[in-house]
Amino acid sequence: MPALPVGKLPPQLLQRLLNAHASVDPRVVVGPQVGEDAAVLDIGDRYLVATADPVTFATDELGWYALHVNANDLAVRGARPLWFLATVLLPDGGTTELGVERLFAELREACAELGVSLIGGHTEVTAGLPRPIVSGCMLGEVEKDRLVTTGGARPATCCSSPRACRSRAPRSSRASARPRPSGAGCPPTC
Repeated sequence: MPALPVGKLPPQLLQRLLNAHASVDPRVVVGPQVGEDAAVLDIGDRYLVATADPVTFATDELGWYALHVNANDLAVRGARPLWFLATVLLPDGGTTELGVERLFAELREACAELGVSLIGGHTEVTAGLPRPIVSGCMLGEVEKDRLVTTGGARPATCCSSPRACRSRAPRSSRASARPRPSGAGCPPTC
């Protein structure tokens, strides 16, 4: 069997894997599916929206990108990002206290920018990494009548910030990517 290429799993393979994880919990409004970047849970009078994304492409402003890439997945659902957990994996042999302090300063500034609280995670220096990796988990809330579904998203649906939208674009187009306008269902951070 050939090795898989670098990048996301092929959609057919991912869907086959996810099909084995159908939720029996009726509070799961949106569970794991190809094309769905955020889960939606019914918590009574509102929805809890959750996502998890790693940032593996950046070394500059890694903390900022980790927070915004995850916040974007909630913002396009109409949810307000509120709580962030960060798993920070640092390469052995080149990680310094100053570098770690800089990364956490980026996280702190990005959290302040969006009104998000860093509530936990994990940090370690680990073997075999060519660069630092931050994998985040973002949680937020949305009123039930303000949820934006994948089928209801429009081209104008906003990101957490215009720069976060550009960070989702291929590297060659980031410099020329235009900020997206605010759209319906956008949280106050847009």
